[in-house]
Amino acid sequence: MEPITAPKELIGQHVHLLPLSRAHMPALVQAASDGELWNLRVTRVPSADTVEAYVARALDDQAQGSALAYAVLDARGDVVGSTRCCHIDWSLPRLEIGYTWYAQRVQRTALNTEAKLMLLQQAFEHFGCVAVELRTHAQNLRSRAAIERLGAKQDGILRQHMRMPDGHLRDTVVYSILDSEWPEVRANLMQRLGREVQS
Repeated sequence: MEPITAPKELIGQHVHLLPLSRAHMPALVQAASDGELWNLRVTRVPSADTVEAYVARALDDQAQGSALAYAVLDARGDVVGSTRCCHIDWSLPRLEIGYTWYAQRVQRTALNTEAKLMLLQQAFEHFGCVAVELRTHAQNLRSRAAIERLGAKQDGILRQHMRMPDGHLRDTVVYSILDSEWPEVRANLMQRLGREVQS
């Protein structure tokens, strides 16, 4: 498959994934301030000091064909976070869904479930991916539980995989969903989304 360097908008009932641009920087900082997410030890979230480099890196990777970056908007149209298809290997194809973070007020809501559903649907049904990877800090138990609820299988742990902003070395847990597993994962996500909307 030929590399794609411009993401398409993905529009759902609870979430709108819009191609990331530098114009989103102030709104990203405002979203991250809900919970002061940049202070979390187990993830990388942009602050006012780092947002320019954060967005520039995402757009550089996108221009090279290895990423598709999104601003995450809620149903009202407010920016509440960011996510990315990254480490894309178009020759398989295979990708990772990562760099995902949300303002505290929308965490563990239908917004995240629908965003994952749309990104996975795009990967498997439009790009023809053979697998989609998800990674997180070994100590980020909430993130690990959320990934496991998707139906992703743990592939392993990359020990001392990256240095985090505070200097500590992160062990990274790697999960994946195969194309053969996607129908079951999709059904599970649809069911979950229905429950979350009703609750």
